Amino acid sequence: MVREIVLSFQQNNFVDPGKWVGFDNFTTVFTDPAFGVAWLNTAAFSGLALVIGYAVPFVLAVVLNELKHAKAYLRFVVYLPVMLPPAVAVLLFKWFYDPGSGLFNQALGVVHIPPLSWLDSTSTALISLVIVSTWMNLGTGTLIYLAALQSIPGELYESAELDGAGLLKRVRHVTIPQTKLILLVMLLLQIVATMQVFIEPYLLTGGGPENATVTVAYLMYQYAFNFGDFGGGSALGLMLMVVLLVFSTIYLRVSREEAER
Repeated sequence: MVREIVLSFQQNNFVDPGKWVGFDNFTTVFTDPAFGVAWLNTAAFSGLALVIGYAVPFVLAVVLNELKHAKAYLRFVVYLPVMLPPAVAVLLFKWFYDPGSGLFNQALGVVHIPPLSWLDSTSTALISLVIVSTWMNLGTGTLIYLAALQSIPGELYESAELDGAGLLKRVRHVTIPQTKLILLVMLLLQIVATMQVFIEPYLLTGGGPENATVTVAYLMYQYAFNFGDFGGGSALGLMLMVVLLVFSTIYLRVSREEAER
């Protein structure tokens, strides 16, 4: 982190001696047309990931917690994507998204829906990356939520059932209040993780089409390793670090308050 801060104020290609340039790197990054697009894409990705990737693991955990049989098997199935190397999982979806023989377009053809250009259209590229990210990380969130659900005293559910509460009412009045801390912690952790998204745009779209999937982390990579501007890349990294520090501070404060209870 200290090295990044130093590099953000230098012109440095790691061949010649570094030269102090003050805030020139930040000026260069700010005036780059891709800068605003990258932040908007990152915010959009994080927002979509919260809508999809935050709710789905919780719902899955509730369903698994209600099941009476095959719990261990289903936990393994849900956690399986996490055990795959990220590059393997992303390249698997690259085949799924293939506009010709891809699995998703074949499935659409079965119900007579025209094929989609999943990764080649500005309207579907970003959401396609969100789907990949959600699938890759689904297992971790589900198991964390499941552990939290199993720590809830059974008497609370029994009392709710005696009062005639169905599944949805039990979730609303028992499950959510009893797991609100872990829900908040997972929310903050997911924001921190999704704002650093890199491997999905790097392997699937290369930031395209038309910069629709350029994120801050991917733009930082481009500055450093495509343009050879390690100062500009470090400046971007420093900005991202400051934003993430805000959410990390909130997370630490929430965790400390809970520990003191």
